[in-house]
Order: sequence, then structure tokens, then C-alpha cells
Amino acid sequence: MKDVIVVIGSGSIAQAIVRRVSVGKHILLADIKLDTAQAVEHTLSRAGFEVSTTVVDVSSRESVQNLVREACCIGDVKGVIHTAGLSPSQAKAQDILKVDLYGTAVLFEEFGQVIAAGGSAVVIGSQSSHRLSVDAFTQAQADALATLSPEALLELPMVREVNDSLYAYQLSKRGNALRVMAEAVKWGKRGARINCISAGIIYTPLAYDELNSAERGAFYQNMLAKSPAGRGGTPDEIGALAEFLFGPNGTYVSGSDILIDGGATAAYKYGELKP
Repeated sequence: MKDVIVVIGSGSIAQAIVRRVSVGKHILLADIKLDTAQAVEHTLSRAGFEVSTTVVDVSSRESVQNLVREACCIGDVKGVIHTAGLSPSQAKAQDILKVDLYGTAVLFEEFGQVIAAGGSAVVIGSQSSHRLSVDAFTQAQADALATLSPEALLELPMVREVNDSLYAYQLSKRGNALRVMAEAVKWGKRGARINCISAGIIYTPLAYDELNSAERGAFYQNMLAKSPAGRGGTPDEIGALAEFLFGPNGTYVSGSDILIDGGATAAYKYGELKP
């Protein structure tokens, strides 16, 4: 049986990461659209990787459990790369919360029960969550986002009453980062690690949806222009950071939320983007 890297979502960032951390391992590529996963499987297989595909809907615990069982039938789960999600321009608030907040919590919980010793996971968060004020949540609310069962998360008044898609996205991504801290304690008991990468605007199809959206396109274009880097990021830059987190030089990093946004958040706090 081979070591398995499970990849949820098959977009540009997932591909950039998996190419760096999966040599000699079996890649189980899961996406809500099988044809999308199969197209990526073809590309990776021709590049010498061993890949199989499956369907997963992260908003369904049963679907995630099926994914976990399939991965365990292949071998020891040594890596989880979670990149699937909905952006503010793609869905309504409650749909975003069901996928980005609840679905991520379910993945952490289910894979946390099977992750092998020496294993590692990364979830792609967002710099957008760092724009929430420091007092956006009380300590009790932050603890709830970090520790409640996935089903209980959706019943929290602070979650159930959200109807703005951007805030739903920010809340979900902040919740993911908080939950990574709590899960790191549990995963550590199995000799495994878990971290969050809060990415800025990375040139992917999802980012182009935002950059070209009538509602928020100008906002994001202005953010890029006034950030210290003066540009968006590339999937390969996220892949390089993930490679560090998965590799031998990252073994002391767990429960962390690492911001990689070209300095956009810094510009919001201290630069030209400051409100």
C-alpha cells in the first residue's frame, strides 16, 4: 500500500501544491465535478504522478466519509490539501457558510481520525479574513468557531443570521484559521500537523471571477495596485509555501495561519488602503 495525498479541489493552487509534495505517493484527487478532476488527472499522470479521482461534496458529511474510506483503502493518508470553496461572487451567504465553514470543519474532523504519523494538512484560507477587526468576535465566539461540532457551527446565531456573501466568506475563513489551532492539538496526538495558508489575490479562475465582478472588481483591482507588491500572486508561490509546510523544514509548524498576500493586509492597516 502506498502513502496517499488527498487533494480536495483540483484548481490551480491544488495542482501547484500537489506537484511539490506528491512524488512517489498516490494522489487521490477529489472534486465536486468528476470531469474537472479527470482532466487534471490526465495532466498529472502524463507528468509521471500516480493519480486516481473521485467525487466529493464537502457540504455533505456522508460524502466526506466516503472520501476518507476510499483514501484509506489505497494506503496511509500522509497528506491532505484542502483548496475547495466558494467565493463571494459565486454563491449566497448561507451556501458559502455550508461549504467553506461547515465543510472544512467536517474535513478536519474526519481526516483527523485517520491521518498517519508524520502526516500534514494545509487548508487555503484568505487574506480577506484578516480585514475583520480584532474585536469582530468575542473570545467565546472565537472558541465556538474553533471547537464546536460542524453541525453546531451552523446553528450559531452569528452564523445563522449572516446574509452578506462577503462577510460569510470572511467569517468562514477566519473560522478555518481558528479551527486549525484547535485541530492541531488533536492531530498532534497522532504525530501529524495541520496549518492554514491565508492567501491574497492569486491568479486563478476564482480570482478572475472577483477581479471581473461588477460588484467588487474595482475594489480588488485597487487592492492590487496599492499593495506593497503591486501585483497578485501566483499558484506557484502558494505551492512553495505549502512545500515548506509539508517538508522536513516545516516540522515545527502546526496550528498556524500564515498570511501570504503581497502586503495587502499591511496596506489596509498602515498604508494607502487604510480606510
